[in-house]
Amino acid sequence: MFWVILIVIIVIIVLGVKVIPQSQAKVIERLGSYYKTLGTGPHYVIPFIDRVASTVSLKEIVKDFAPQPVITKDNVTMQIDTVVYFQITDPKLYTYGVENPINAIENLTATTLRNIIGELELDQTLTSRDIINSKMRSILDEATDPWGIKVNRVEVKNIIPPRDIQDAMEKQMRAERERREKILQAEGEKKAAVLIAEGEKESTVLRAEASKEAAIKKAEGEAEAIIKIKSAEAEGIKLLKEAKADQAVLKLKSYDAMVNVANGQSTKIIVPSELQNLVTAGTVLSETFKNTSTNNKN
Repeated sequence: MFWVILIVIIVIIVLGVKVIPQSQAKVIERLGSYYKTLGTGPHYVIPFIDRVASTVSLKEIVKDFAPQPVITKDNVTMQIDTVVYFQITDPKLYTYGVENPINAIENLTATTLRNIIGELELDQTLTSRDIINSKMRSILDEATDPWGIKVNRVEVKNIIPPRDIQDAMEKQMRAERERREKILQAEGEKKAAVLIAEGEKESTVLRAEASKEAAIKKAEGEAEAIIKIKSAEAEGIKLLKEAKADQAVLKLKSYDAMVNVANGQSTKIIVPSELQNLVTAGTVLSETFKNTSTNNKN
């Protein structure tokens, strides 16, 4: 009998030991009413008197709800599905706050989405996802507080307009792309024409500058040549003066110049009278020298 009682006591003790894993909580009822919430770690409950009413996960839960039909302000019906990220913060409220909390969140999400989309037109609905997400998160978080649920984030997953609206949007997008393409092409042609004109302008300017530089160089060369010629003439005159050349030498130099002129292509030569006299004197002297030489030989 003693051993039977000892075994029963051991079984009762073993049945009463509860070890709660990480990120879980257990709601305990004693004799049908809420007693306490067990957190992570070992706990002891009285068998047959205390019972686990629910086991709650404290991790963030992600629920992807099916698409819901909604109507926009401009009477366009579309399908929108949402994803809700929430976390249980109070296991007691989650257990006793509402029957089937997940179903309650899904229905609350659908009604909230319809209310928000009903205030927006089609174009606003397609371009205002951030606004829709923010409004839905705020409304759902406030509404689920009595259920011990914290809504962290709400995301609009897909917005599916009717087929005819999709076709019209595709045509509009195609027309917009074609318009942008034509604008870009026109801008490219305009830039190309401007670049060509600027290139021709620069080329003309460069050619004009090159011609100007060539003319300047040519003029400078001619001027330098004239200066050198004049300098040579001046130097020659200076040397003659320094040599104290008399009138006869100067006349001989003039005669040499006339001889050089005679060797050219001119058909008429005008000889000054002084040069003629000089030539005559030269001839007489030459004959005199010849006669003197002949007499000396004889």
